[in-house]
Amino acid sequence: MTGDQTPQPAGDSGTPEAGEGWTALAYLIGGLAVWGFIGWLVDQWLETDGLATGIGFLLGGAGGVYLVIRRLGTPS
Repeated sequence: MTGDQTPQPAGDSGTPEAGEGWTALAYLIGGLAVWGFIGWLVDQWLETDGLATGIGFLLGGAGGVYLVIRRLGTPS
């Protein structure tokens, strides 16, 4: 009974989707960080007291969600 299991190769986590969560998280954090920083730079340049930073975070979040859906597909 216990000997009927097939061994898994070394380094295999057992699920092929194990890295998809990290990929999605990286897209979301990366989008927020990059576009938030760009917004902060625009704020410094135009002296708009955080308006462009907020817009940058919104654009980064929306872009990150778009990339997650495009790259990983919709959940089934």
